[in-house]
Amino acid sequence: MASGRSVTVERMGAWRLIVDDPAEGALNMAVDRAMLDAHEAGAAPPTLRLYRWSAPTVSLGRFQPEEDVDRAACEREGVALCRRPTGGRGVLHDDELTYSVVAGVDDGVPRGVAASYRYLCGALVEAYRQLGIEAALTSRSRGERGAGACYLHATHADVSIGVAKLSGSAQMWHRGSCLQHGSFVVSRDVRRESALFGLDPGQRSALEATTRTIGGLLGRRPGDDALERAVADGFRRGLGIRVERGVLSEDERGAADATRPLFSL
Repeated sequence: MASGRSVTVERMGAWRLIVDDPAEGALNMAVDRAMLDAHEAGAAPPTLRLYRWSAPTVSLGRFQPEEDVDRAACEREGVALCRRPTGGRGVLHDDELTYSVVAGVDDGVPRGVAASYRYLCGALVEAYRQLGIEAALTSRSRGERGAGACYLHATHADVSIGVAKLSGSAQMWHRGSCLQHGSFVVSRDVRRESALFGLDPGQRSALEATTRTIGGLLGRRPGDDALERAVADGFRRGLGIRVERGVLSEDERGAADATRPLFSL
């Protein structure tokens, strides 16, 4: 995966910022998992990674049945499939900036799923504020329990505006280290998303009514650089950390290449 825009982190205490070029889904997931393993082993600093997808891709949660997504619809729509190392429901990654953060208790992340989500999602709220969007942690009900689409569900990992969901996140822990990743959605194709997850008309209406996008709220499309800068600034301000550009180590790249097939569907 190309990382030509980055320089190596050398200062102790700084979080590593990686801004990657678009890649296919299984590789994106393998890189996130490789960063988690490297951090847990003491071989990598806490890291914020920002990336995109080389093709529209549905990622399924670690334990989610494959039947939750319509493979024939994916083929018709030109949408790829992959498996996340984290849990949760299916997500269509298309017009978005995806973030992943790897950090642990030694970096200030509190133990416990609810507490760690509150801590890390505070940075997401600040990122939206940098864009001019006054978001907050979720305040809506749990939503459609029977649907395979993530954006029809509400959890304490969501960031919302009013009762409308802006973004969700998924998480996993490995000993004292945590991986959390999620999406900053610029625009959403509700027709395509409904087809991929087999949503009925009522669920499609609920998806339209209870979700919002960055482009829709701003009335314009933010530039890629501006969106990346807002997310990085959100983590700096929201967590009170220093962030320096960095790259994956050769060991992380090797681990990602080796485990990539595990995340393919």
